[in-house]
Amino acid sequence: MDAFIQFFIEWGYAGMFISAFLAGTVLPFSSEAVLIACIGLGLDPVLSVAATAAGNILGGMTCIGIGRLGKKEWIEKYFKINKEQIDRASRFIHNRGACMALFSFLPVIGDAILIVLGLMRANFLVAVLFMAIGKSARYAILAGTALGVIQLFN
Repeated sequence: MDAFIQFFIEWGYAGMFISAFLAGTVLPFSSEAVLIACIGLGLDPVLSVAATAAGNILGGMTCIGIGRLGKKEWIEKYFKINKEQIDRASRFIHNRGACMALFSFLPVIGDAILIVLGLMRANFLVAVLFMAIGKSARYAILAGTALGVIQLFN
């Protein structure tokens, strides 16, 4: 995994976008490490957050698409999201709708939330808007924290 992270760091903004896209899908990957490393190396924090958020949002949109295309059985079998995660996400989302995509940044359950929103045929544009807010805020907070820590040691 360290070699992958190093590869994405060397690619700069494009590497942040790709790593965040992978992390935004059902693949386990740490886009946060790439973001923090790139900011630590001196890349512009605003552009870094924008590239990382854009990739992660696009990855999240693929999760919604997977939900819209698939059946629960396919999702469990091919994407390794178990029935318990889908059921937990369904209970979390029930009667709340597409605005629950705001919580798609959460580890473990975030991808399941988006897939369940796709299965439920939630309003795509509303889901993407709330997902974008949640994911962008997470990366902005992470970047701000990283900058603060970097300032402490300079």
